[in-house]
Amino acid sequence: MKLFWGLGKVLTLGFWAVVLANQVFVLPIPFEMLIKLAGSVLLLTHVMELFFFNGSLRGRSHPWFDRLQILIFGIFHLQSFGRRQAEVHHA
Repeated sequence: MKLFWGLGKVLTLGFWAVVLANQVFVLPIPFEMLIKLAGSVLLLTHVMELFFFNGSLRGRSHPWFDRLQILIFGIFHLQSFGRRQAEVHHA
């Protein structure tokens, strides 16, 4: 399962690279608009995740760094919260 979440983070980072490259390079008309739309929807989704899971950031060692990672990776970063808390409770 760890491999799945890691692969998700890599693919999400690759998508953000495509969105940023779309800002720099001129792409054909339908692709430019679709990439901007998909990037906007993903950013909105990650902002909503940040809003909904903000309470779970309390008590974490670096909550602002976690917020940045949620904005970038979304649910793929949030999945690491359960593992870390479970490791702390079992130790």
